[in-house]
Amino acid sequence: MILEKNTAGELDVRELIPIKRHELLIKLFKDLPVGDDFVFINDHDPLPLFYELRSIYGDVVGWEYLNRGGREWKVEVTRLEESKGIEFEDISTLLDLRKADPKDWKQIVFHRYGMMEQNTTMELISAEDPAEIHGIFISKFEGKHKWIYKKKTDDEFVVHITKQDNSGLGDDGFSVVNEFDLRPFPPTERHEMFYRAFADIRAGEAFEFINDHDPKPLYYQMEAESKEPFRWEYIEKGPEVWKVRVVKVKE
Repeated sequence: MILEKNTAGELDVRELIPIKRHELLIKLFKDLPVGDDFVFINDHDPLPLFYELRSIYGDVVGWEYLNRGGREWKVEVTRLEESKGIEFEDISTLLDLRKADPKDWKQIVFHRYGMMEQNTTMELISAEDPAEIHGIFISKFEGKHKWIYKKKTDDEFVVHITKQDNSGLGDDGFSVVNEFDLRPFPPTERHEMFYRAFADIRAGEAFEFINDHDPKPLYYQMEAESKEPFRWEYIEKGPEVWKVRVVKVKE
């Protein structure tokens, strides 16, 4: 994966889909010599990446915000010390919540979960039972995930969360009232357009949108946050064009 730096020597990762951003930046840090750094630009607060890097490589991650807010978050990442990092075998990523502020747990876990591919597993480590996180998974992702406690002691909990395949979500008895193409717009505007379209439809109505990659992370974000029931149906599934119908379900 190659991304050219801009004239200021910065990596603008906003053109990449979220999971590719994480993959690129984690690899860059892995290969980064002690004392060296890189600067990247993102379209939202990349705090979950900071905790993911610390979980994998330890407390050797220097993290300085050069710009906050809006559509241009700029961060300088420095390797403070040498570390080997953790090699994954039966998991796809690791989040050590012992290294994170509890108020950030939900943002970290569900942001990263939204980027996971089907049938992959996240490992969580915490000093206390992540019961609130577990409760959200039960209420929002029932039948779509597997939660297994791998370890339970007085001061350490290890959990494996597997995202299970849940394709084929459909609905009938609805009317499509809006259609739009997200591809010409930057990522932040795409999210705004999506949520505005959902807010504008009533129960029994639907909208369809086109994207240039699988928008499944947006689906999982909706599952975690939406107070109104909805259905998600793929009309076309890549590799270049992804078309999705979103139905606001009648109570």
